[in-house]
Amino acid sequence: MPAPRKYPDELRERAVREVRTTGQPIAHVAKDLGIHKEALRGWVRQAEADAGELDDRLTTAEHEELKQRRKGVAGLRRANDILKAASAFTANGTPPASAGRTGSRTPTAVPAPEHPRVGGEDSPAPTR
Repeated sequence: MPAPRKYPDELRERAVREVRTTGQPIAHVAKDLGIHKEALRGWVRQAEADAGELDDRLTTAEHEELKQRRKGVAGLRRANDILKAASAFTANGTPPASAGRTGSRTPTAVPAPEHPRVGGEDSPAPTR
């Protein structure tokens, strides 16, 4: 979830409109409206990109489309991981070590207790 916006949309629009229509420097308009000058500079650049005046920046619509596509790719990657885990499970009948459980602990082998082997060097001779 994105952080809440520090400045209302109306103030953003007013500040950008004032910079673009009056031709005043961004620093002057920012100081007059009580906005950080770098925030206003970013808004102005985004407005210029949306108007087609800048080619080095994505428009707002392109940025939103990119976010949606990245979200879709992430979902496809999760689905692919699930399918890979299911495929590995059905191939050998046993689940793989990480079987899609991210963050879970994998079981560790517990060594068997030390017992003398029957008939070994350490075992007593059989009595009859």
